[in-house]
Amino acid sequence: MRREFAVIVPGGTITVWQQGEGPHVLLLHGGPGVSDYTEALAAELEDGYTVTRYQQRGVAPSTTEGPFDVETNMADAIAVMDGAGIDKGYLLGHSWGGHLAFHLAVAHQDRFAGLVPIDPLGAIGDGGVEEMGAIMAERVGPEQAARAEECDARAMSPEGSPDDASEGMAIMWPGYFASPEKALPMPPLRVSLSCNDETFESIFEHFEAETLTRGLGEVRLPTIFVLGADSPIVPRHNIATAALMPNATYQIEDTGHVVWMERPGVVRSALDGLAAPAE
Repeated sequence: MRREFAVIVPGGTITVWQQGEGPHVLLLHGGPGVSDYTEALAAELEDGYTVTRYQQRGVAPSTTEGPFDVETNMADAIAVMDGAGIDKGYLLGHSWGGHLAFHLAVAHQDRFAGLVPIDPLGAIGDGGVEEMGAIMAERVGPEQAARAEECDARAMSPEGSPDDASEGMAIMWPGYFASPEKALPMPPLRVSLSCNDETFESIFEHFEAETLTRGLGEVRLPTIFVLGADSPIVPRHNIATAALMPNATYQIEDTGHVVWMERPGVVRSALDGLAAPAE
């Protein structure tokens, strides 16, 4: 049975959903600046785990107030854990959520039992951002990519609306899959481009400061990366990231970026692999 509650944070509240029973799992969606889309993954995990996920700030029903930076997102995650009664749990994150998980592990290692980064933005260089953009544009084609850019520009203009940003996301959605022509339907995503832009400014500040390349070597948590062989975040970026971490391994699945949509069960299997020794 799923329950919904709110956690108070600076600027408002964060909406949280919790379901299942068993060891705690904190599940971080990607984006940044998009609505949570991990409900189906949470459903895979709830038989055996207490799964807590939440809408990150920037998109309703959570606060839409900033600041939108890595530090605030980390503070929100810890506030959610405290509000949900999680002293220690497994940390799963997809895409930007996986990248945020790296920062949380560096700063709050004692709060986690293990990590499962799911096709995350990497920790070295630009994490694969520039290459990802080029691959996505190639997969959807130049005309569609140009249309998406127009939607984003309109969304950021005074006459624009969040619907414009969502339209741009829908255009690019097939590019996340190994075979764009076989892309699964996009969940009903809402998008805040201002949140996305400001958060990426913070992400790149940390790239320049080498926060993660210096810090991940001290993270001793058992970690399993679950990567998509045909993801637009090319696996080598996260193979290199995993090499920074003393107790990290990785597995590469025959999928694109949203791994659990193309291969249900593989994320659950990776999590079970971490949790089994503790049972």
